[in-house]
Amino acid sequence: MGFFNFLTSDIAIDLGTANTLIIHNDKIVVDEPSIIAKDRTTNKVIAVGRQAQQMHEKTHDNIKTIRPLKDGVIADFHAAEEMIKGMIKMIDTRNRLFQPSHRMVICIPSGITEVEKRAVRDSAEHAGAKEVWMIQEPMAAAIGIGIDVEQPVGSMIIDIGGGTTEIAVIALSGIVCDQSIKTAGDVFNQDILDYMRRQHNLLIGERSAERIKIEVGAALTELDVTPPDFEVRGRDLMTGIPKVIKVTSSEIAIALDKSVAKIEEAVLKALEISPPELSADIYENGIHLTGGGALLRGLDKRLAAKTKLPIHIAEDPLRAVVRGTGAAIKNIQAFRSVLLT
Repeated sequence: MGFFNFLTSDIAIDLGTANTLIIHNDKIVVDEPSIIAKDRTTNKVIAVGRQAQQMHEKTHDNIKTIRPLKDGVIADFHAAEEMIKGMIKMIDTRNRLFQPSHRMVICIPSGITEVEKRAVRDSAEHAGAKEVWMIQEPMAAAIGIGIDVEQPVGSMIIDIGGGTTEIAVIALSGIVCDQSIKTAGDVFNQDILDYMRRQHNLLIGERSAERIKIEVGAALTELDVTPPDFEVRGRDLMTGIPKVIKVTSSEIAIALDKSVAKIEEAVLKALEISPPELSADIYENGIHLTGGGALLRGLDKRLAAKTKLPIHIAEDPLRAVVRGTGAAIKNIQAFRSVLLT
């Protein structure tokens, strides 16, 4: 058996719209933005992940940056394949005599179609996977934050990623009811972009919008701890000259209000369709928030006010999903019931 372990390596991948994380040998070895840069003339990949992110929106005609995933699913098949290959290369297997074949568990949104599922499997196989399993994001998040998913107890997970917000009620190793909406981190960035253009006549890029969201993003105008005002640099739409303005967290809360309201609506819908016995469990255990969106200031308070339920933010929300995926590949037999082929 030891010899076969030498020939294969187990990899857990959280293939996200904004970031891709990979676990190998129980360690997070890759945590990179989901983006690649290609040379238009030779069609060769120049950079993957963070390096490509630095080039994003700053390229000339010969270089294009591609985000292969949109709304949680693969939008550009070849780019996704190249990205997975590039990120697997980042795992250090140089001390091996030859490249091992990989067994992979990959995260997928719960509202994914069969065609989209096939695209994920094909991309992984072309990137060198011998066996591919898939796990739904809310399930992986629940395992990642330490919930025993096999128990006949209802747990509600809200996973706000870059492309989708996944809301699911989990019990007995399965998703009882779920809501998957395409309102998440990328939509928040777009809201900020539109708000800056509308309110301040300032044109900013995607990366700047993301910086604003991280530095002063909020779901409530009144916060207990208000972050300091943030300087935004962009192009004045009236004069065409670069300029700087300062934004506050309450301004960004106004910009994000409609999108956060959509998430609230989806949460209420998921609660509405969950069976009464599981509703009783959720009332007792509260709702668990994971994903990058869980870091939005005041979101837990806003959801708590809307649902009248306790909201728990996961310890390391960005890595909850990949940790659950890592646990699943480590013990495939135990988690067989939650893995999809």
